[in-house]
Amino acid sequence: MDTLFRLVSLQSSDQSFNSSRTSSSSRSNLNTPFQECFSLFMDEEDFSSSSSKQLSPYAPPHSPPQQDVSLEFSAAVSGQNATWASEILYETAKALVEGNNTRLHQLIWMLNEMSSPYGDVDQKLGWYFLQALFCRMTDSGATTHENLVSTSNKISSFDSTRKLVLKFQEVCPWTTFGHVASNGAIMEALDGETKLHIIDISSTFCTQWPTLLEAMATRYDETPHLRLTNVIASKSGEKVMKEVSSRMEKFARLMGVPFKFEVVHHEGDLSELNLYELGIEEDEALAINCIGALHTVPTIGNRRDSIISMFRRLNPRIVTIVEEECDMGIGYEGPQFLKGFQEYFKLYRVYFEALDESFPKTSSERLTLERGAGRSIVDLVACPPENSVERRETAARWSRRMHGGGFVPVAFNEEVCDDVRSLLRRYKEGWSMSRDSTGIFLSWKGDAAVWASAWKPS
Repeated sequence: MDTLFRLVSLQSSDQSFNSSRTSSSSRSNLNTPFQECFSLFMDEEDFSSSSSKQLSPYAPPHSPPQQDVSLEFSAAVSGQNATWASEILYETAKALVEGNNTRLHQLIWMLNEMSSPYGDVDQKLGWYFLQALFCRMTDSGATTHENLVSTSNKISSFDSTRKLVLKFQEVCPWTTFGHVASNGAIMEALDGETKLHIIDISSTFCTQWPTLLEAMATRYDETPHLRLTNVIASKSGEKVMKEVSSRMEKFARLMGVPFKFEVVHHEGDLSELNLYELGIEEDEALAINCIGALHTVPTIGNRRDSIISMFRRLNPRIVTIVEEECDMGIGYEGPQFLKGFQEYFKLYRVYFEALDESFPKTSSERLTLERGAGRSIVDLVACPPENSVERRETAARWSRRMHGGGFVPVAFNEEVCDDVRSLLRRYKEGWSMSRDSTGIFLSWKGDAAVWASAWKPS
């Protein structure tokens, strides 16, 4: 899977790859220190692992609140409850929804004292969710998310992306699980065809495809022609893909696979992407591959259904979908927000725990991945649905959308499932695979995290 990034020898000039919500009037009563410290909190340089200071997303007043909630959460304060973050964060979100500013103030004071981006899992979750709740309180979610993404894009390079992607895939199956499952389904669906076209809508920088090219080179007497169209929806991806494109073409030549590689840059809503402009030819057997892409389409209106309907009109042989398993489209206001908040926390606890057990404590790659999760949490907690690009849905809901769009599921065969199980044995104990009528699931210690599925026109 990492063959593409490791092809250093193919390019000698390179040395390496790289709640209802509170009313506007109640928000205006928030203390000035929130705004004063937040510009510091958003500075990525202050997050560096070498920093000697710890900045907080909330600057408490000079004296503590008159009423103390520490007795209510005494087990957490004393260290007896190691998994305190879910309870205190939920109570903070609840106080925000109910407009209980006194209790909100007290809970934020407590979270400020207990959270850290460099601590254990609960301290990190407390840190990033507190940042997101602060953004919601101050109606600064969209601006903050945009600034955080922009800062990340500016410091992104091919070398840094290479290092991050390779390390993540080396120690954790979060993305490789979907790659193996999707490649197996695509190979089976396109078996016997001479001209293949894969439209790849994903953000894993083509690390999925070297193994597919190798399989094509060894499986067929006459290797079919492969056309790969990669849709990139981020500015950081644009920089990285310039290098990836060259290496993909060289690797295909090395494998002896007739190959054409195209990159389509599309900023904005994927539902507005005109797939008909990709020049799909009638004699091509078409596959559409979506790895962590469909959840970036906003949930408002029928945009997600629209892009699925567009897929159906292209009459592909196979559509593969990989998404994180979580119901994040519950609601943004009042009790529905609180229900969604619990769902967000559940997924990110699984993610942070998996990172914690997979990476060394001082890993810079882990810190980068955690910061990326922090940006997603800001999006989910503090950005309204029309601006959100992070709202996952469950396998059941995606399945209903696919059925409604004119598709039926394709079961993964035993060979593919065996390949996935073999993959998971490479990683730390705790990962497992399960299956149902909608597809297969990657689970961490019994908690479903990622869903992979395959579909064909009905």
